[in-house]
Amino acid sequence: MFPIILSFIILPFLSNGGSPSMISVVKPQVKTLAVHEFSLENRYNDVYVNEVFRDNILLAVNYLAGSKITPDNIDWKKINSQFKEKITLEPGQTFAFHDDVLPEYAGKVSKTTNAHFNSQEGFKSDGYLVGDGVCHLASIFYWVAKDAGLDTLAPTRHDFAPIPDVPREFGVSIYDNNLSKSSSNELQNLYIKNNKDKAVTFEFDYNGKTLTVRAQQS
Repeated sequence: MFPIILSFIILPFLSNGGSPSMISVVKPQVKTLAVHEFSLENRYNDVYVNEVFRDNILLAVNYLAGSKITPDNIDWKKINSQFKEKITLEPGQTFAFHDDVLPEYAGKVSKTTNAHFNSQEGFKSDGYLVGDGVCHLASIFYWVAKDAGLDTLAPTRHDFAPIPDVPREFGVSIYDNNLSKSSSNELQNLYIKNNKDKAVTFEFDYNGKTLTVRAQQS
C-alpha cells in the first residue's frame, strides 16, 4: 500500500474567536491620466444632421472596439445604446485613426479604428459628406491623448469648422477615400504613440447623451 499524505494549510487566527483571517488581495490602482467629454446632442445645429454626426461617431467607436458590424444591416438602436468600450496601447505601440499613414509610421501602427468612414461600411451621409462626425471623435481622442502626455501628431487641423466642446487647437481633420493611398489621406489622420513604460487604456463611455473619453494607466 502507498502511504497517504495529507497536506494542511494553516492560516493565522483572528484574536476575536479563532476564525481564520481573510487573505487580502491588493488590486493595482488605476490612474486617470486625462478625461474629456462632449454631448452628442449638439454636434450640429440641425436635428437631422446632428443625428448623422452622432450615429457616425458611435459607429466609429464600435469599429474601433472590434465590434462585429454588418454594414448593410446595422442595428442602429444597438449602436445608440449605452456602452463602455476600450482599447489599450502597450508601451511603444502606435495608434492611427485610419490605416493610410505617413511614411514614417509605415509598419509601426498597431491599432486603428478599423474603418474608412464610407457608405460601404455603413457610415451615413448628411447630404454633403459620408462619415461626417468622425472628425469630432478624433478631436476628443487627440485632446485626451495630448493631455495624458502621449506622443501625438495631428497634421491637419479642423480649422474650417468649429467642433463643439473641443478647444480649437485640438480639432483634427480626418479623411480616407479608401480608394488608394494618398498624401491627403495620410495628412488627414491622427497618430498616438504610448511613450510610457506601462500600458495606457482609452475608455469610451457613452451614457445615451454624452461621450466620455478617458486615458488610464494601472
